[in-house]
Amino acid sequence: MSVIAVQLGQCGNQIGYELFDVICSDLHSKNGTCSRRENKLYQEACKERFFNEDESGNLVARAVLVDMEPKVISHSLSMAARSGQWNYNHHSHFSQKQGSGNNWANGYCVHGPKHQDCVMDLVRKQVEECDRLGGFFTIMSMAGGTGSGMGTHVTQCLRDAYPNSLLLNHVIWPYGTGEVIVQNYNSILTLSHLYQSSDALLVHENDVIHKVCSQLMNIKQISFRDVNKVIAHQLGNVFQPTYTSEGASHYSRNTLGINWQVQPPSKPETEKFSLIKNLNFNTSVANLAILRGKDVHTASLEGFKDPALYTSWLSPADAFSTWKTPRAFNKYEKSATLVSNSQCLLKPLDNIVHKAWNMFASKAYVHQYTKFGIEEEEFLESFTILEQIIASYTNL
Repeated sequence: MSVIAVQLGQCGNQIGYELFDVICSDLHSKNGTCSRRENKLYQEACKERFFNEDESGNLVARAVLVDMEPKVISHSLSMAARSGQWNYNHHSHFSQKQGSGNNWANGYCVHGPKHQDCVMDLVRKQVEECDRLGGFFTIMSMAGGTGSGMGTHVTQCLRDAYPNSLLLNHVIWPYGTGEVIVQNYNSILTLSHLYQSSDALLVHENDVIHKVCSQLMNIKQISFRDVNKVIAHQLGNVFQPTYTSEGASHYSRNTLGINWQVQPPSKPETEKFSLIKNLNFNTSVANLAILRGKDVHTASLEGFKDPALYTSWLSPADAFSTWKTPRAFNKYEKSATLVSNSQCLLKPLDNIVHKAWNMFASKAYVHQYTKFGIEEEEFLESFTILEQIIASYTNL
C-alpha cells in the first residue's frame, strides 16, 4: 500500500526531504546481507510505498509540501532534483509569501481554512496516483505556527476526507530551553487537537536527538540538519519494509509497515502516543522491535517479554512484537529500532503543560491567540485533555 507524506512548515519540509533522501539511498544501496531475490522484493515494496515513477522511470516522492513561506520548499525541490536519484512532483506543493508568525492560532484559524481547498486538492491528486492508498504521514513541528497550527487543521481535513485511511502524525518536540516564547501554548494546542483526530502520534524530542548527535556521533557544532538527518534515519529504519511474522514470504503491505492499533479498545486514552528511542526498558502499553540485517534471527529479545514492563491489562504476548528482515538498512550491517508506547513522554509533557498553565494563569500572550479566534475556553479544554493523558500514563 502507498503512503502519502504531507510535509508542513519549515521543520516538516526539512525532515521530509531528509527522510525521502535516506529511503532512496537505502533503496539503491548495494546489499550483501541478503540474496538478489530478497533485495528485489524489498525494493519493490519500498517503491510502492513511497514513490511514483515518471515517464522516464525516475522516482517521484509521494508527497505534498506545504509552507506559508516559499524558501524552504524551493530549497527542498532543488536539493531533491540535484540528488540524481529521486525528485518531488513540482506541481505538488503550496506556499505563500506570509508566514504564521509562530502563532498556532494564525495557522489554525486563518491560513488553514483559507488555503485548505488548495492543499486538499494537491492531496487528492496524490491519492489518485496510488493503486492502493494505505494512509497519510504528516510531518510537523509543535513549536511554530504553520507546521503546528496549519498542520493541525490539515490533519482534521484529512480525517474528514479520508475517514478509513490511517493517519499518522509525526511531531517534533521542541527544545526544553525554548525556541519561541509561546512554544508551550503552540504545543498544548497541537497535541490536544491531534489527539482527537490522529490514529497515532509519533514523537521525536529535539533534546534527545541533540544528545545522539553530541554523545554518540561526536558532532561538535550541531546544526538543525544534523538533527534532521538522525530523525530521518530513525524514521527510515521504522518505515522501510519488513516481515511482520515468522516464515512470511512477502513483505508486509500494512501502511508504513506498522499496525498501529496494537492497544485494546478498552483503554482508548492510551492509544495515541509513540516514541522512537534507543532500545531500553520503560513501563509500556506496547513495544515493537524492528531488526534489520545480518543474523537478525539470532537476536535475543527475551528482556522485552518480561510482564513487569507492561500494564496488567495486556499480556506480553500481545504487547510485544518483533519484525525482521535480513536486508540491511542503508549500508548498516545490523540495526535495531524500538517503537514504544510508554511513559517516556510523561515528564516532558508534564513540563510543557505546567509552563503553559503558568503563562495562561497570568494571561501572558493570550491576546495574540484570541485575536485570531482561539478563545480562553479552548485553552482550558486543551489543558483538560492533556491532564487526562498524563493521569492515564502515570497509572499504567
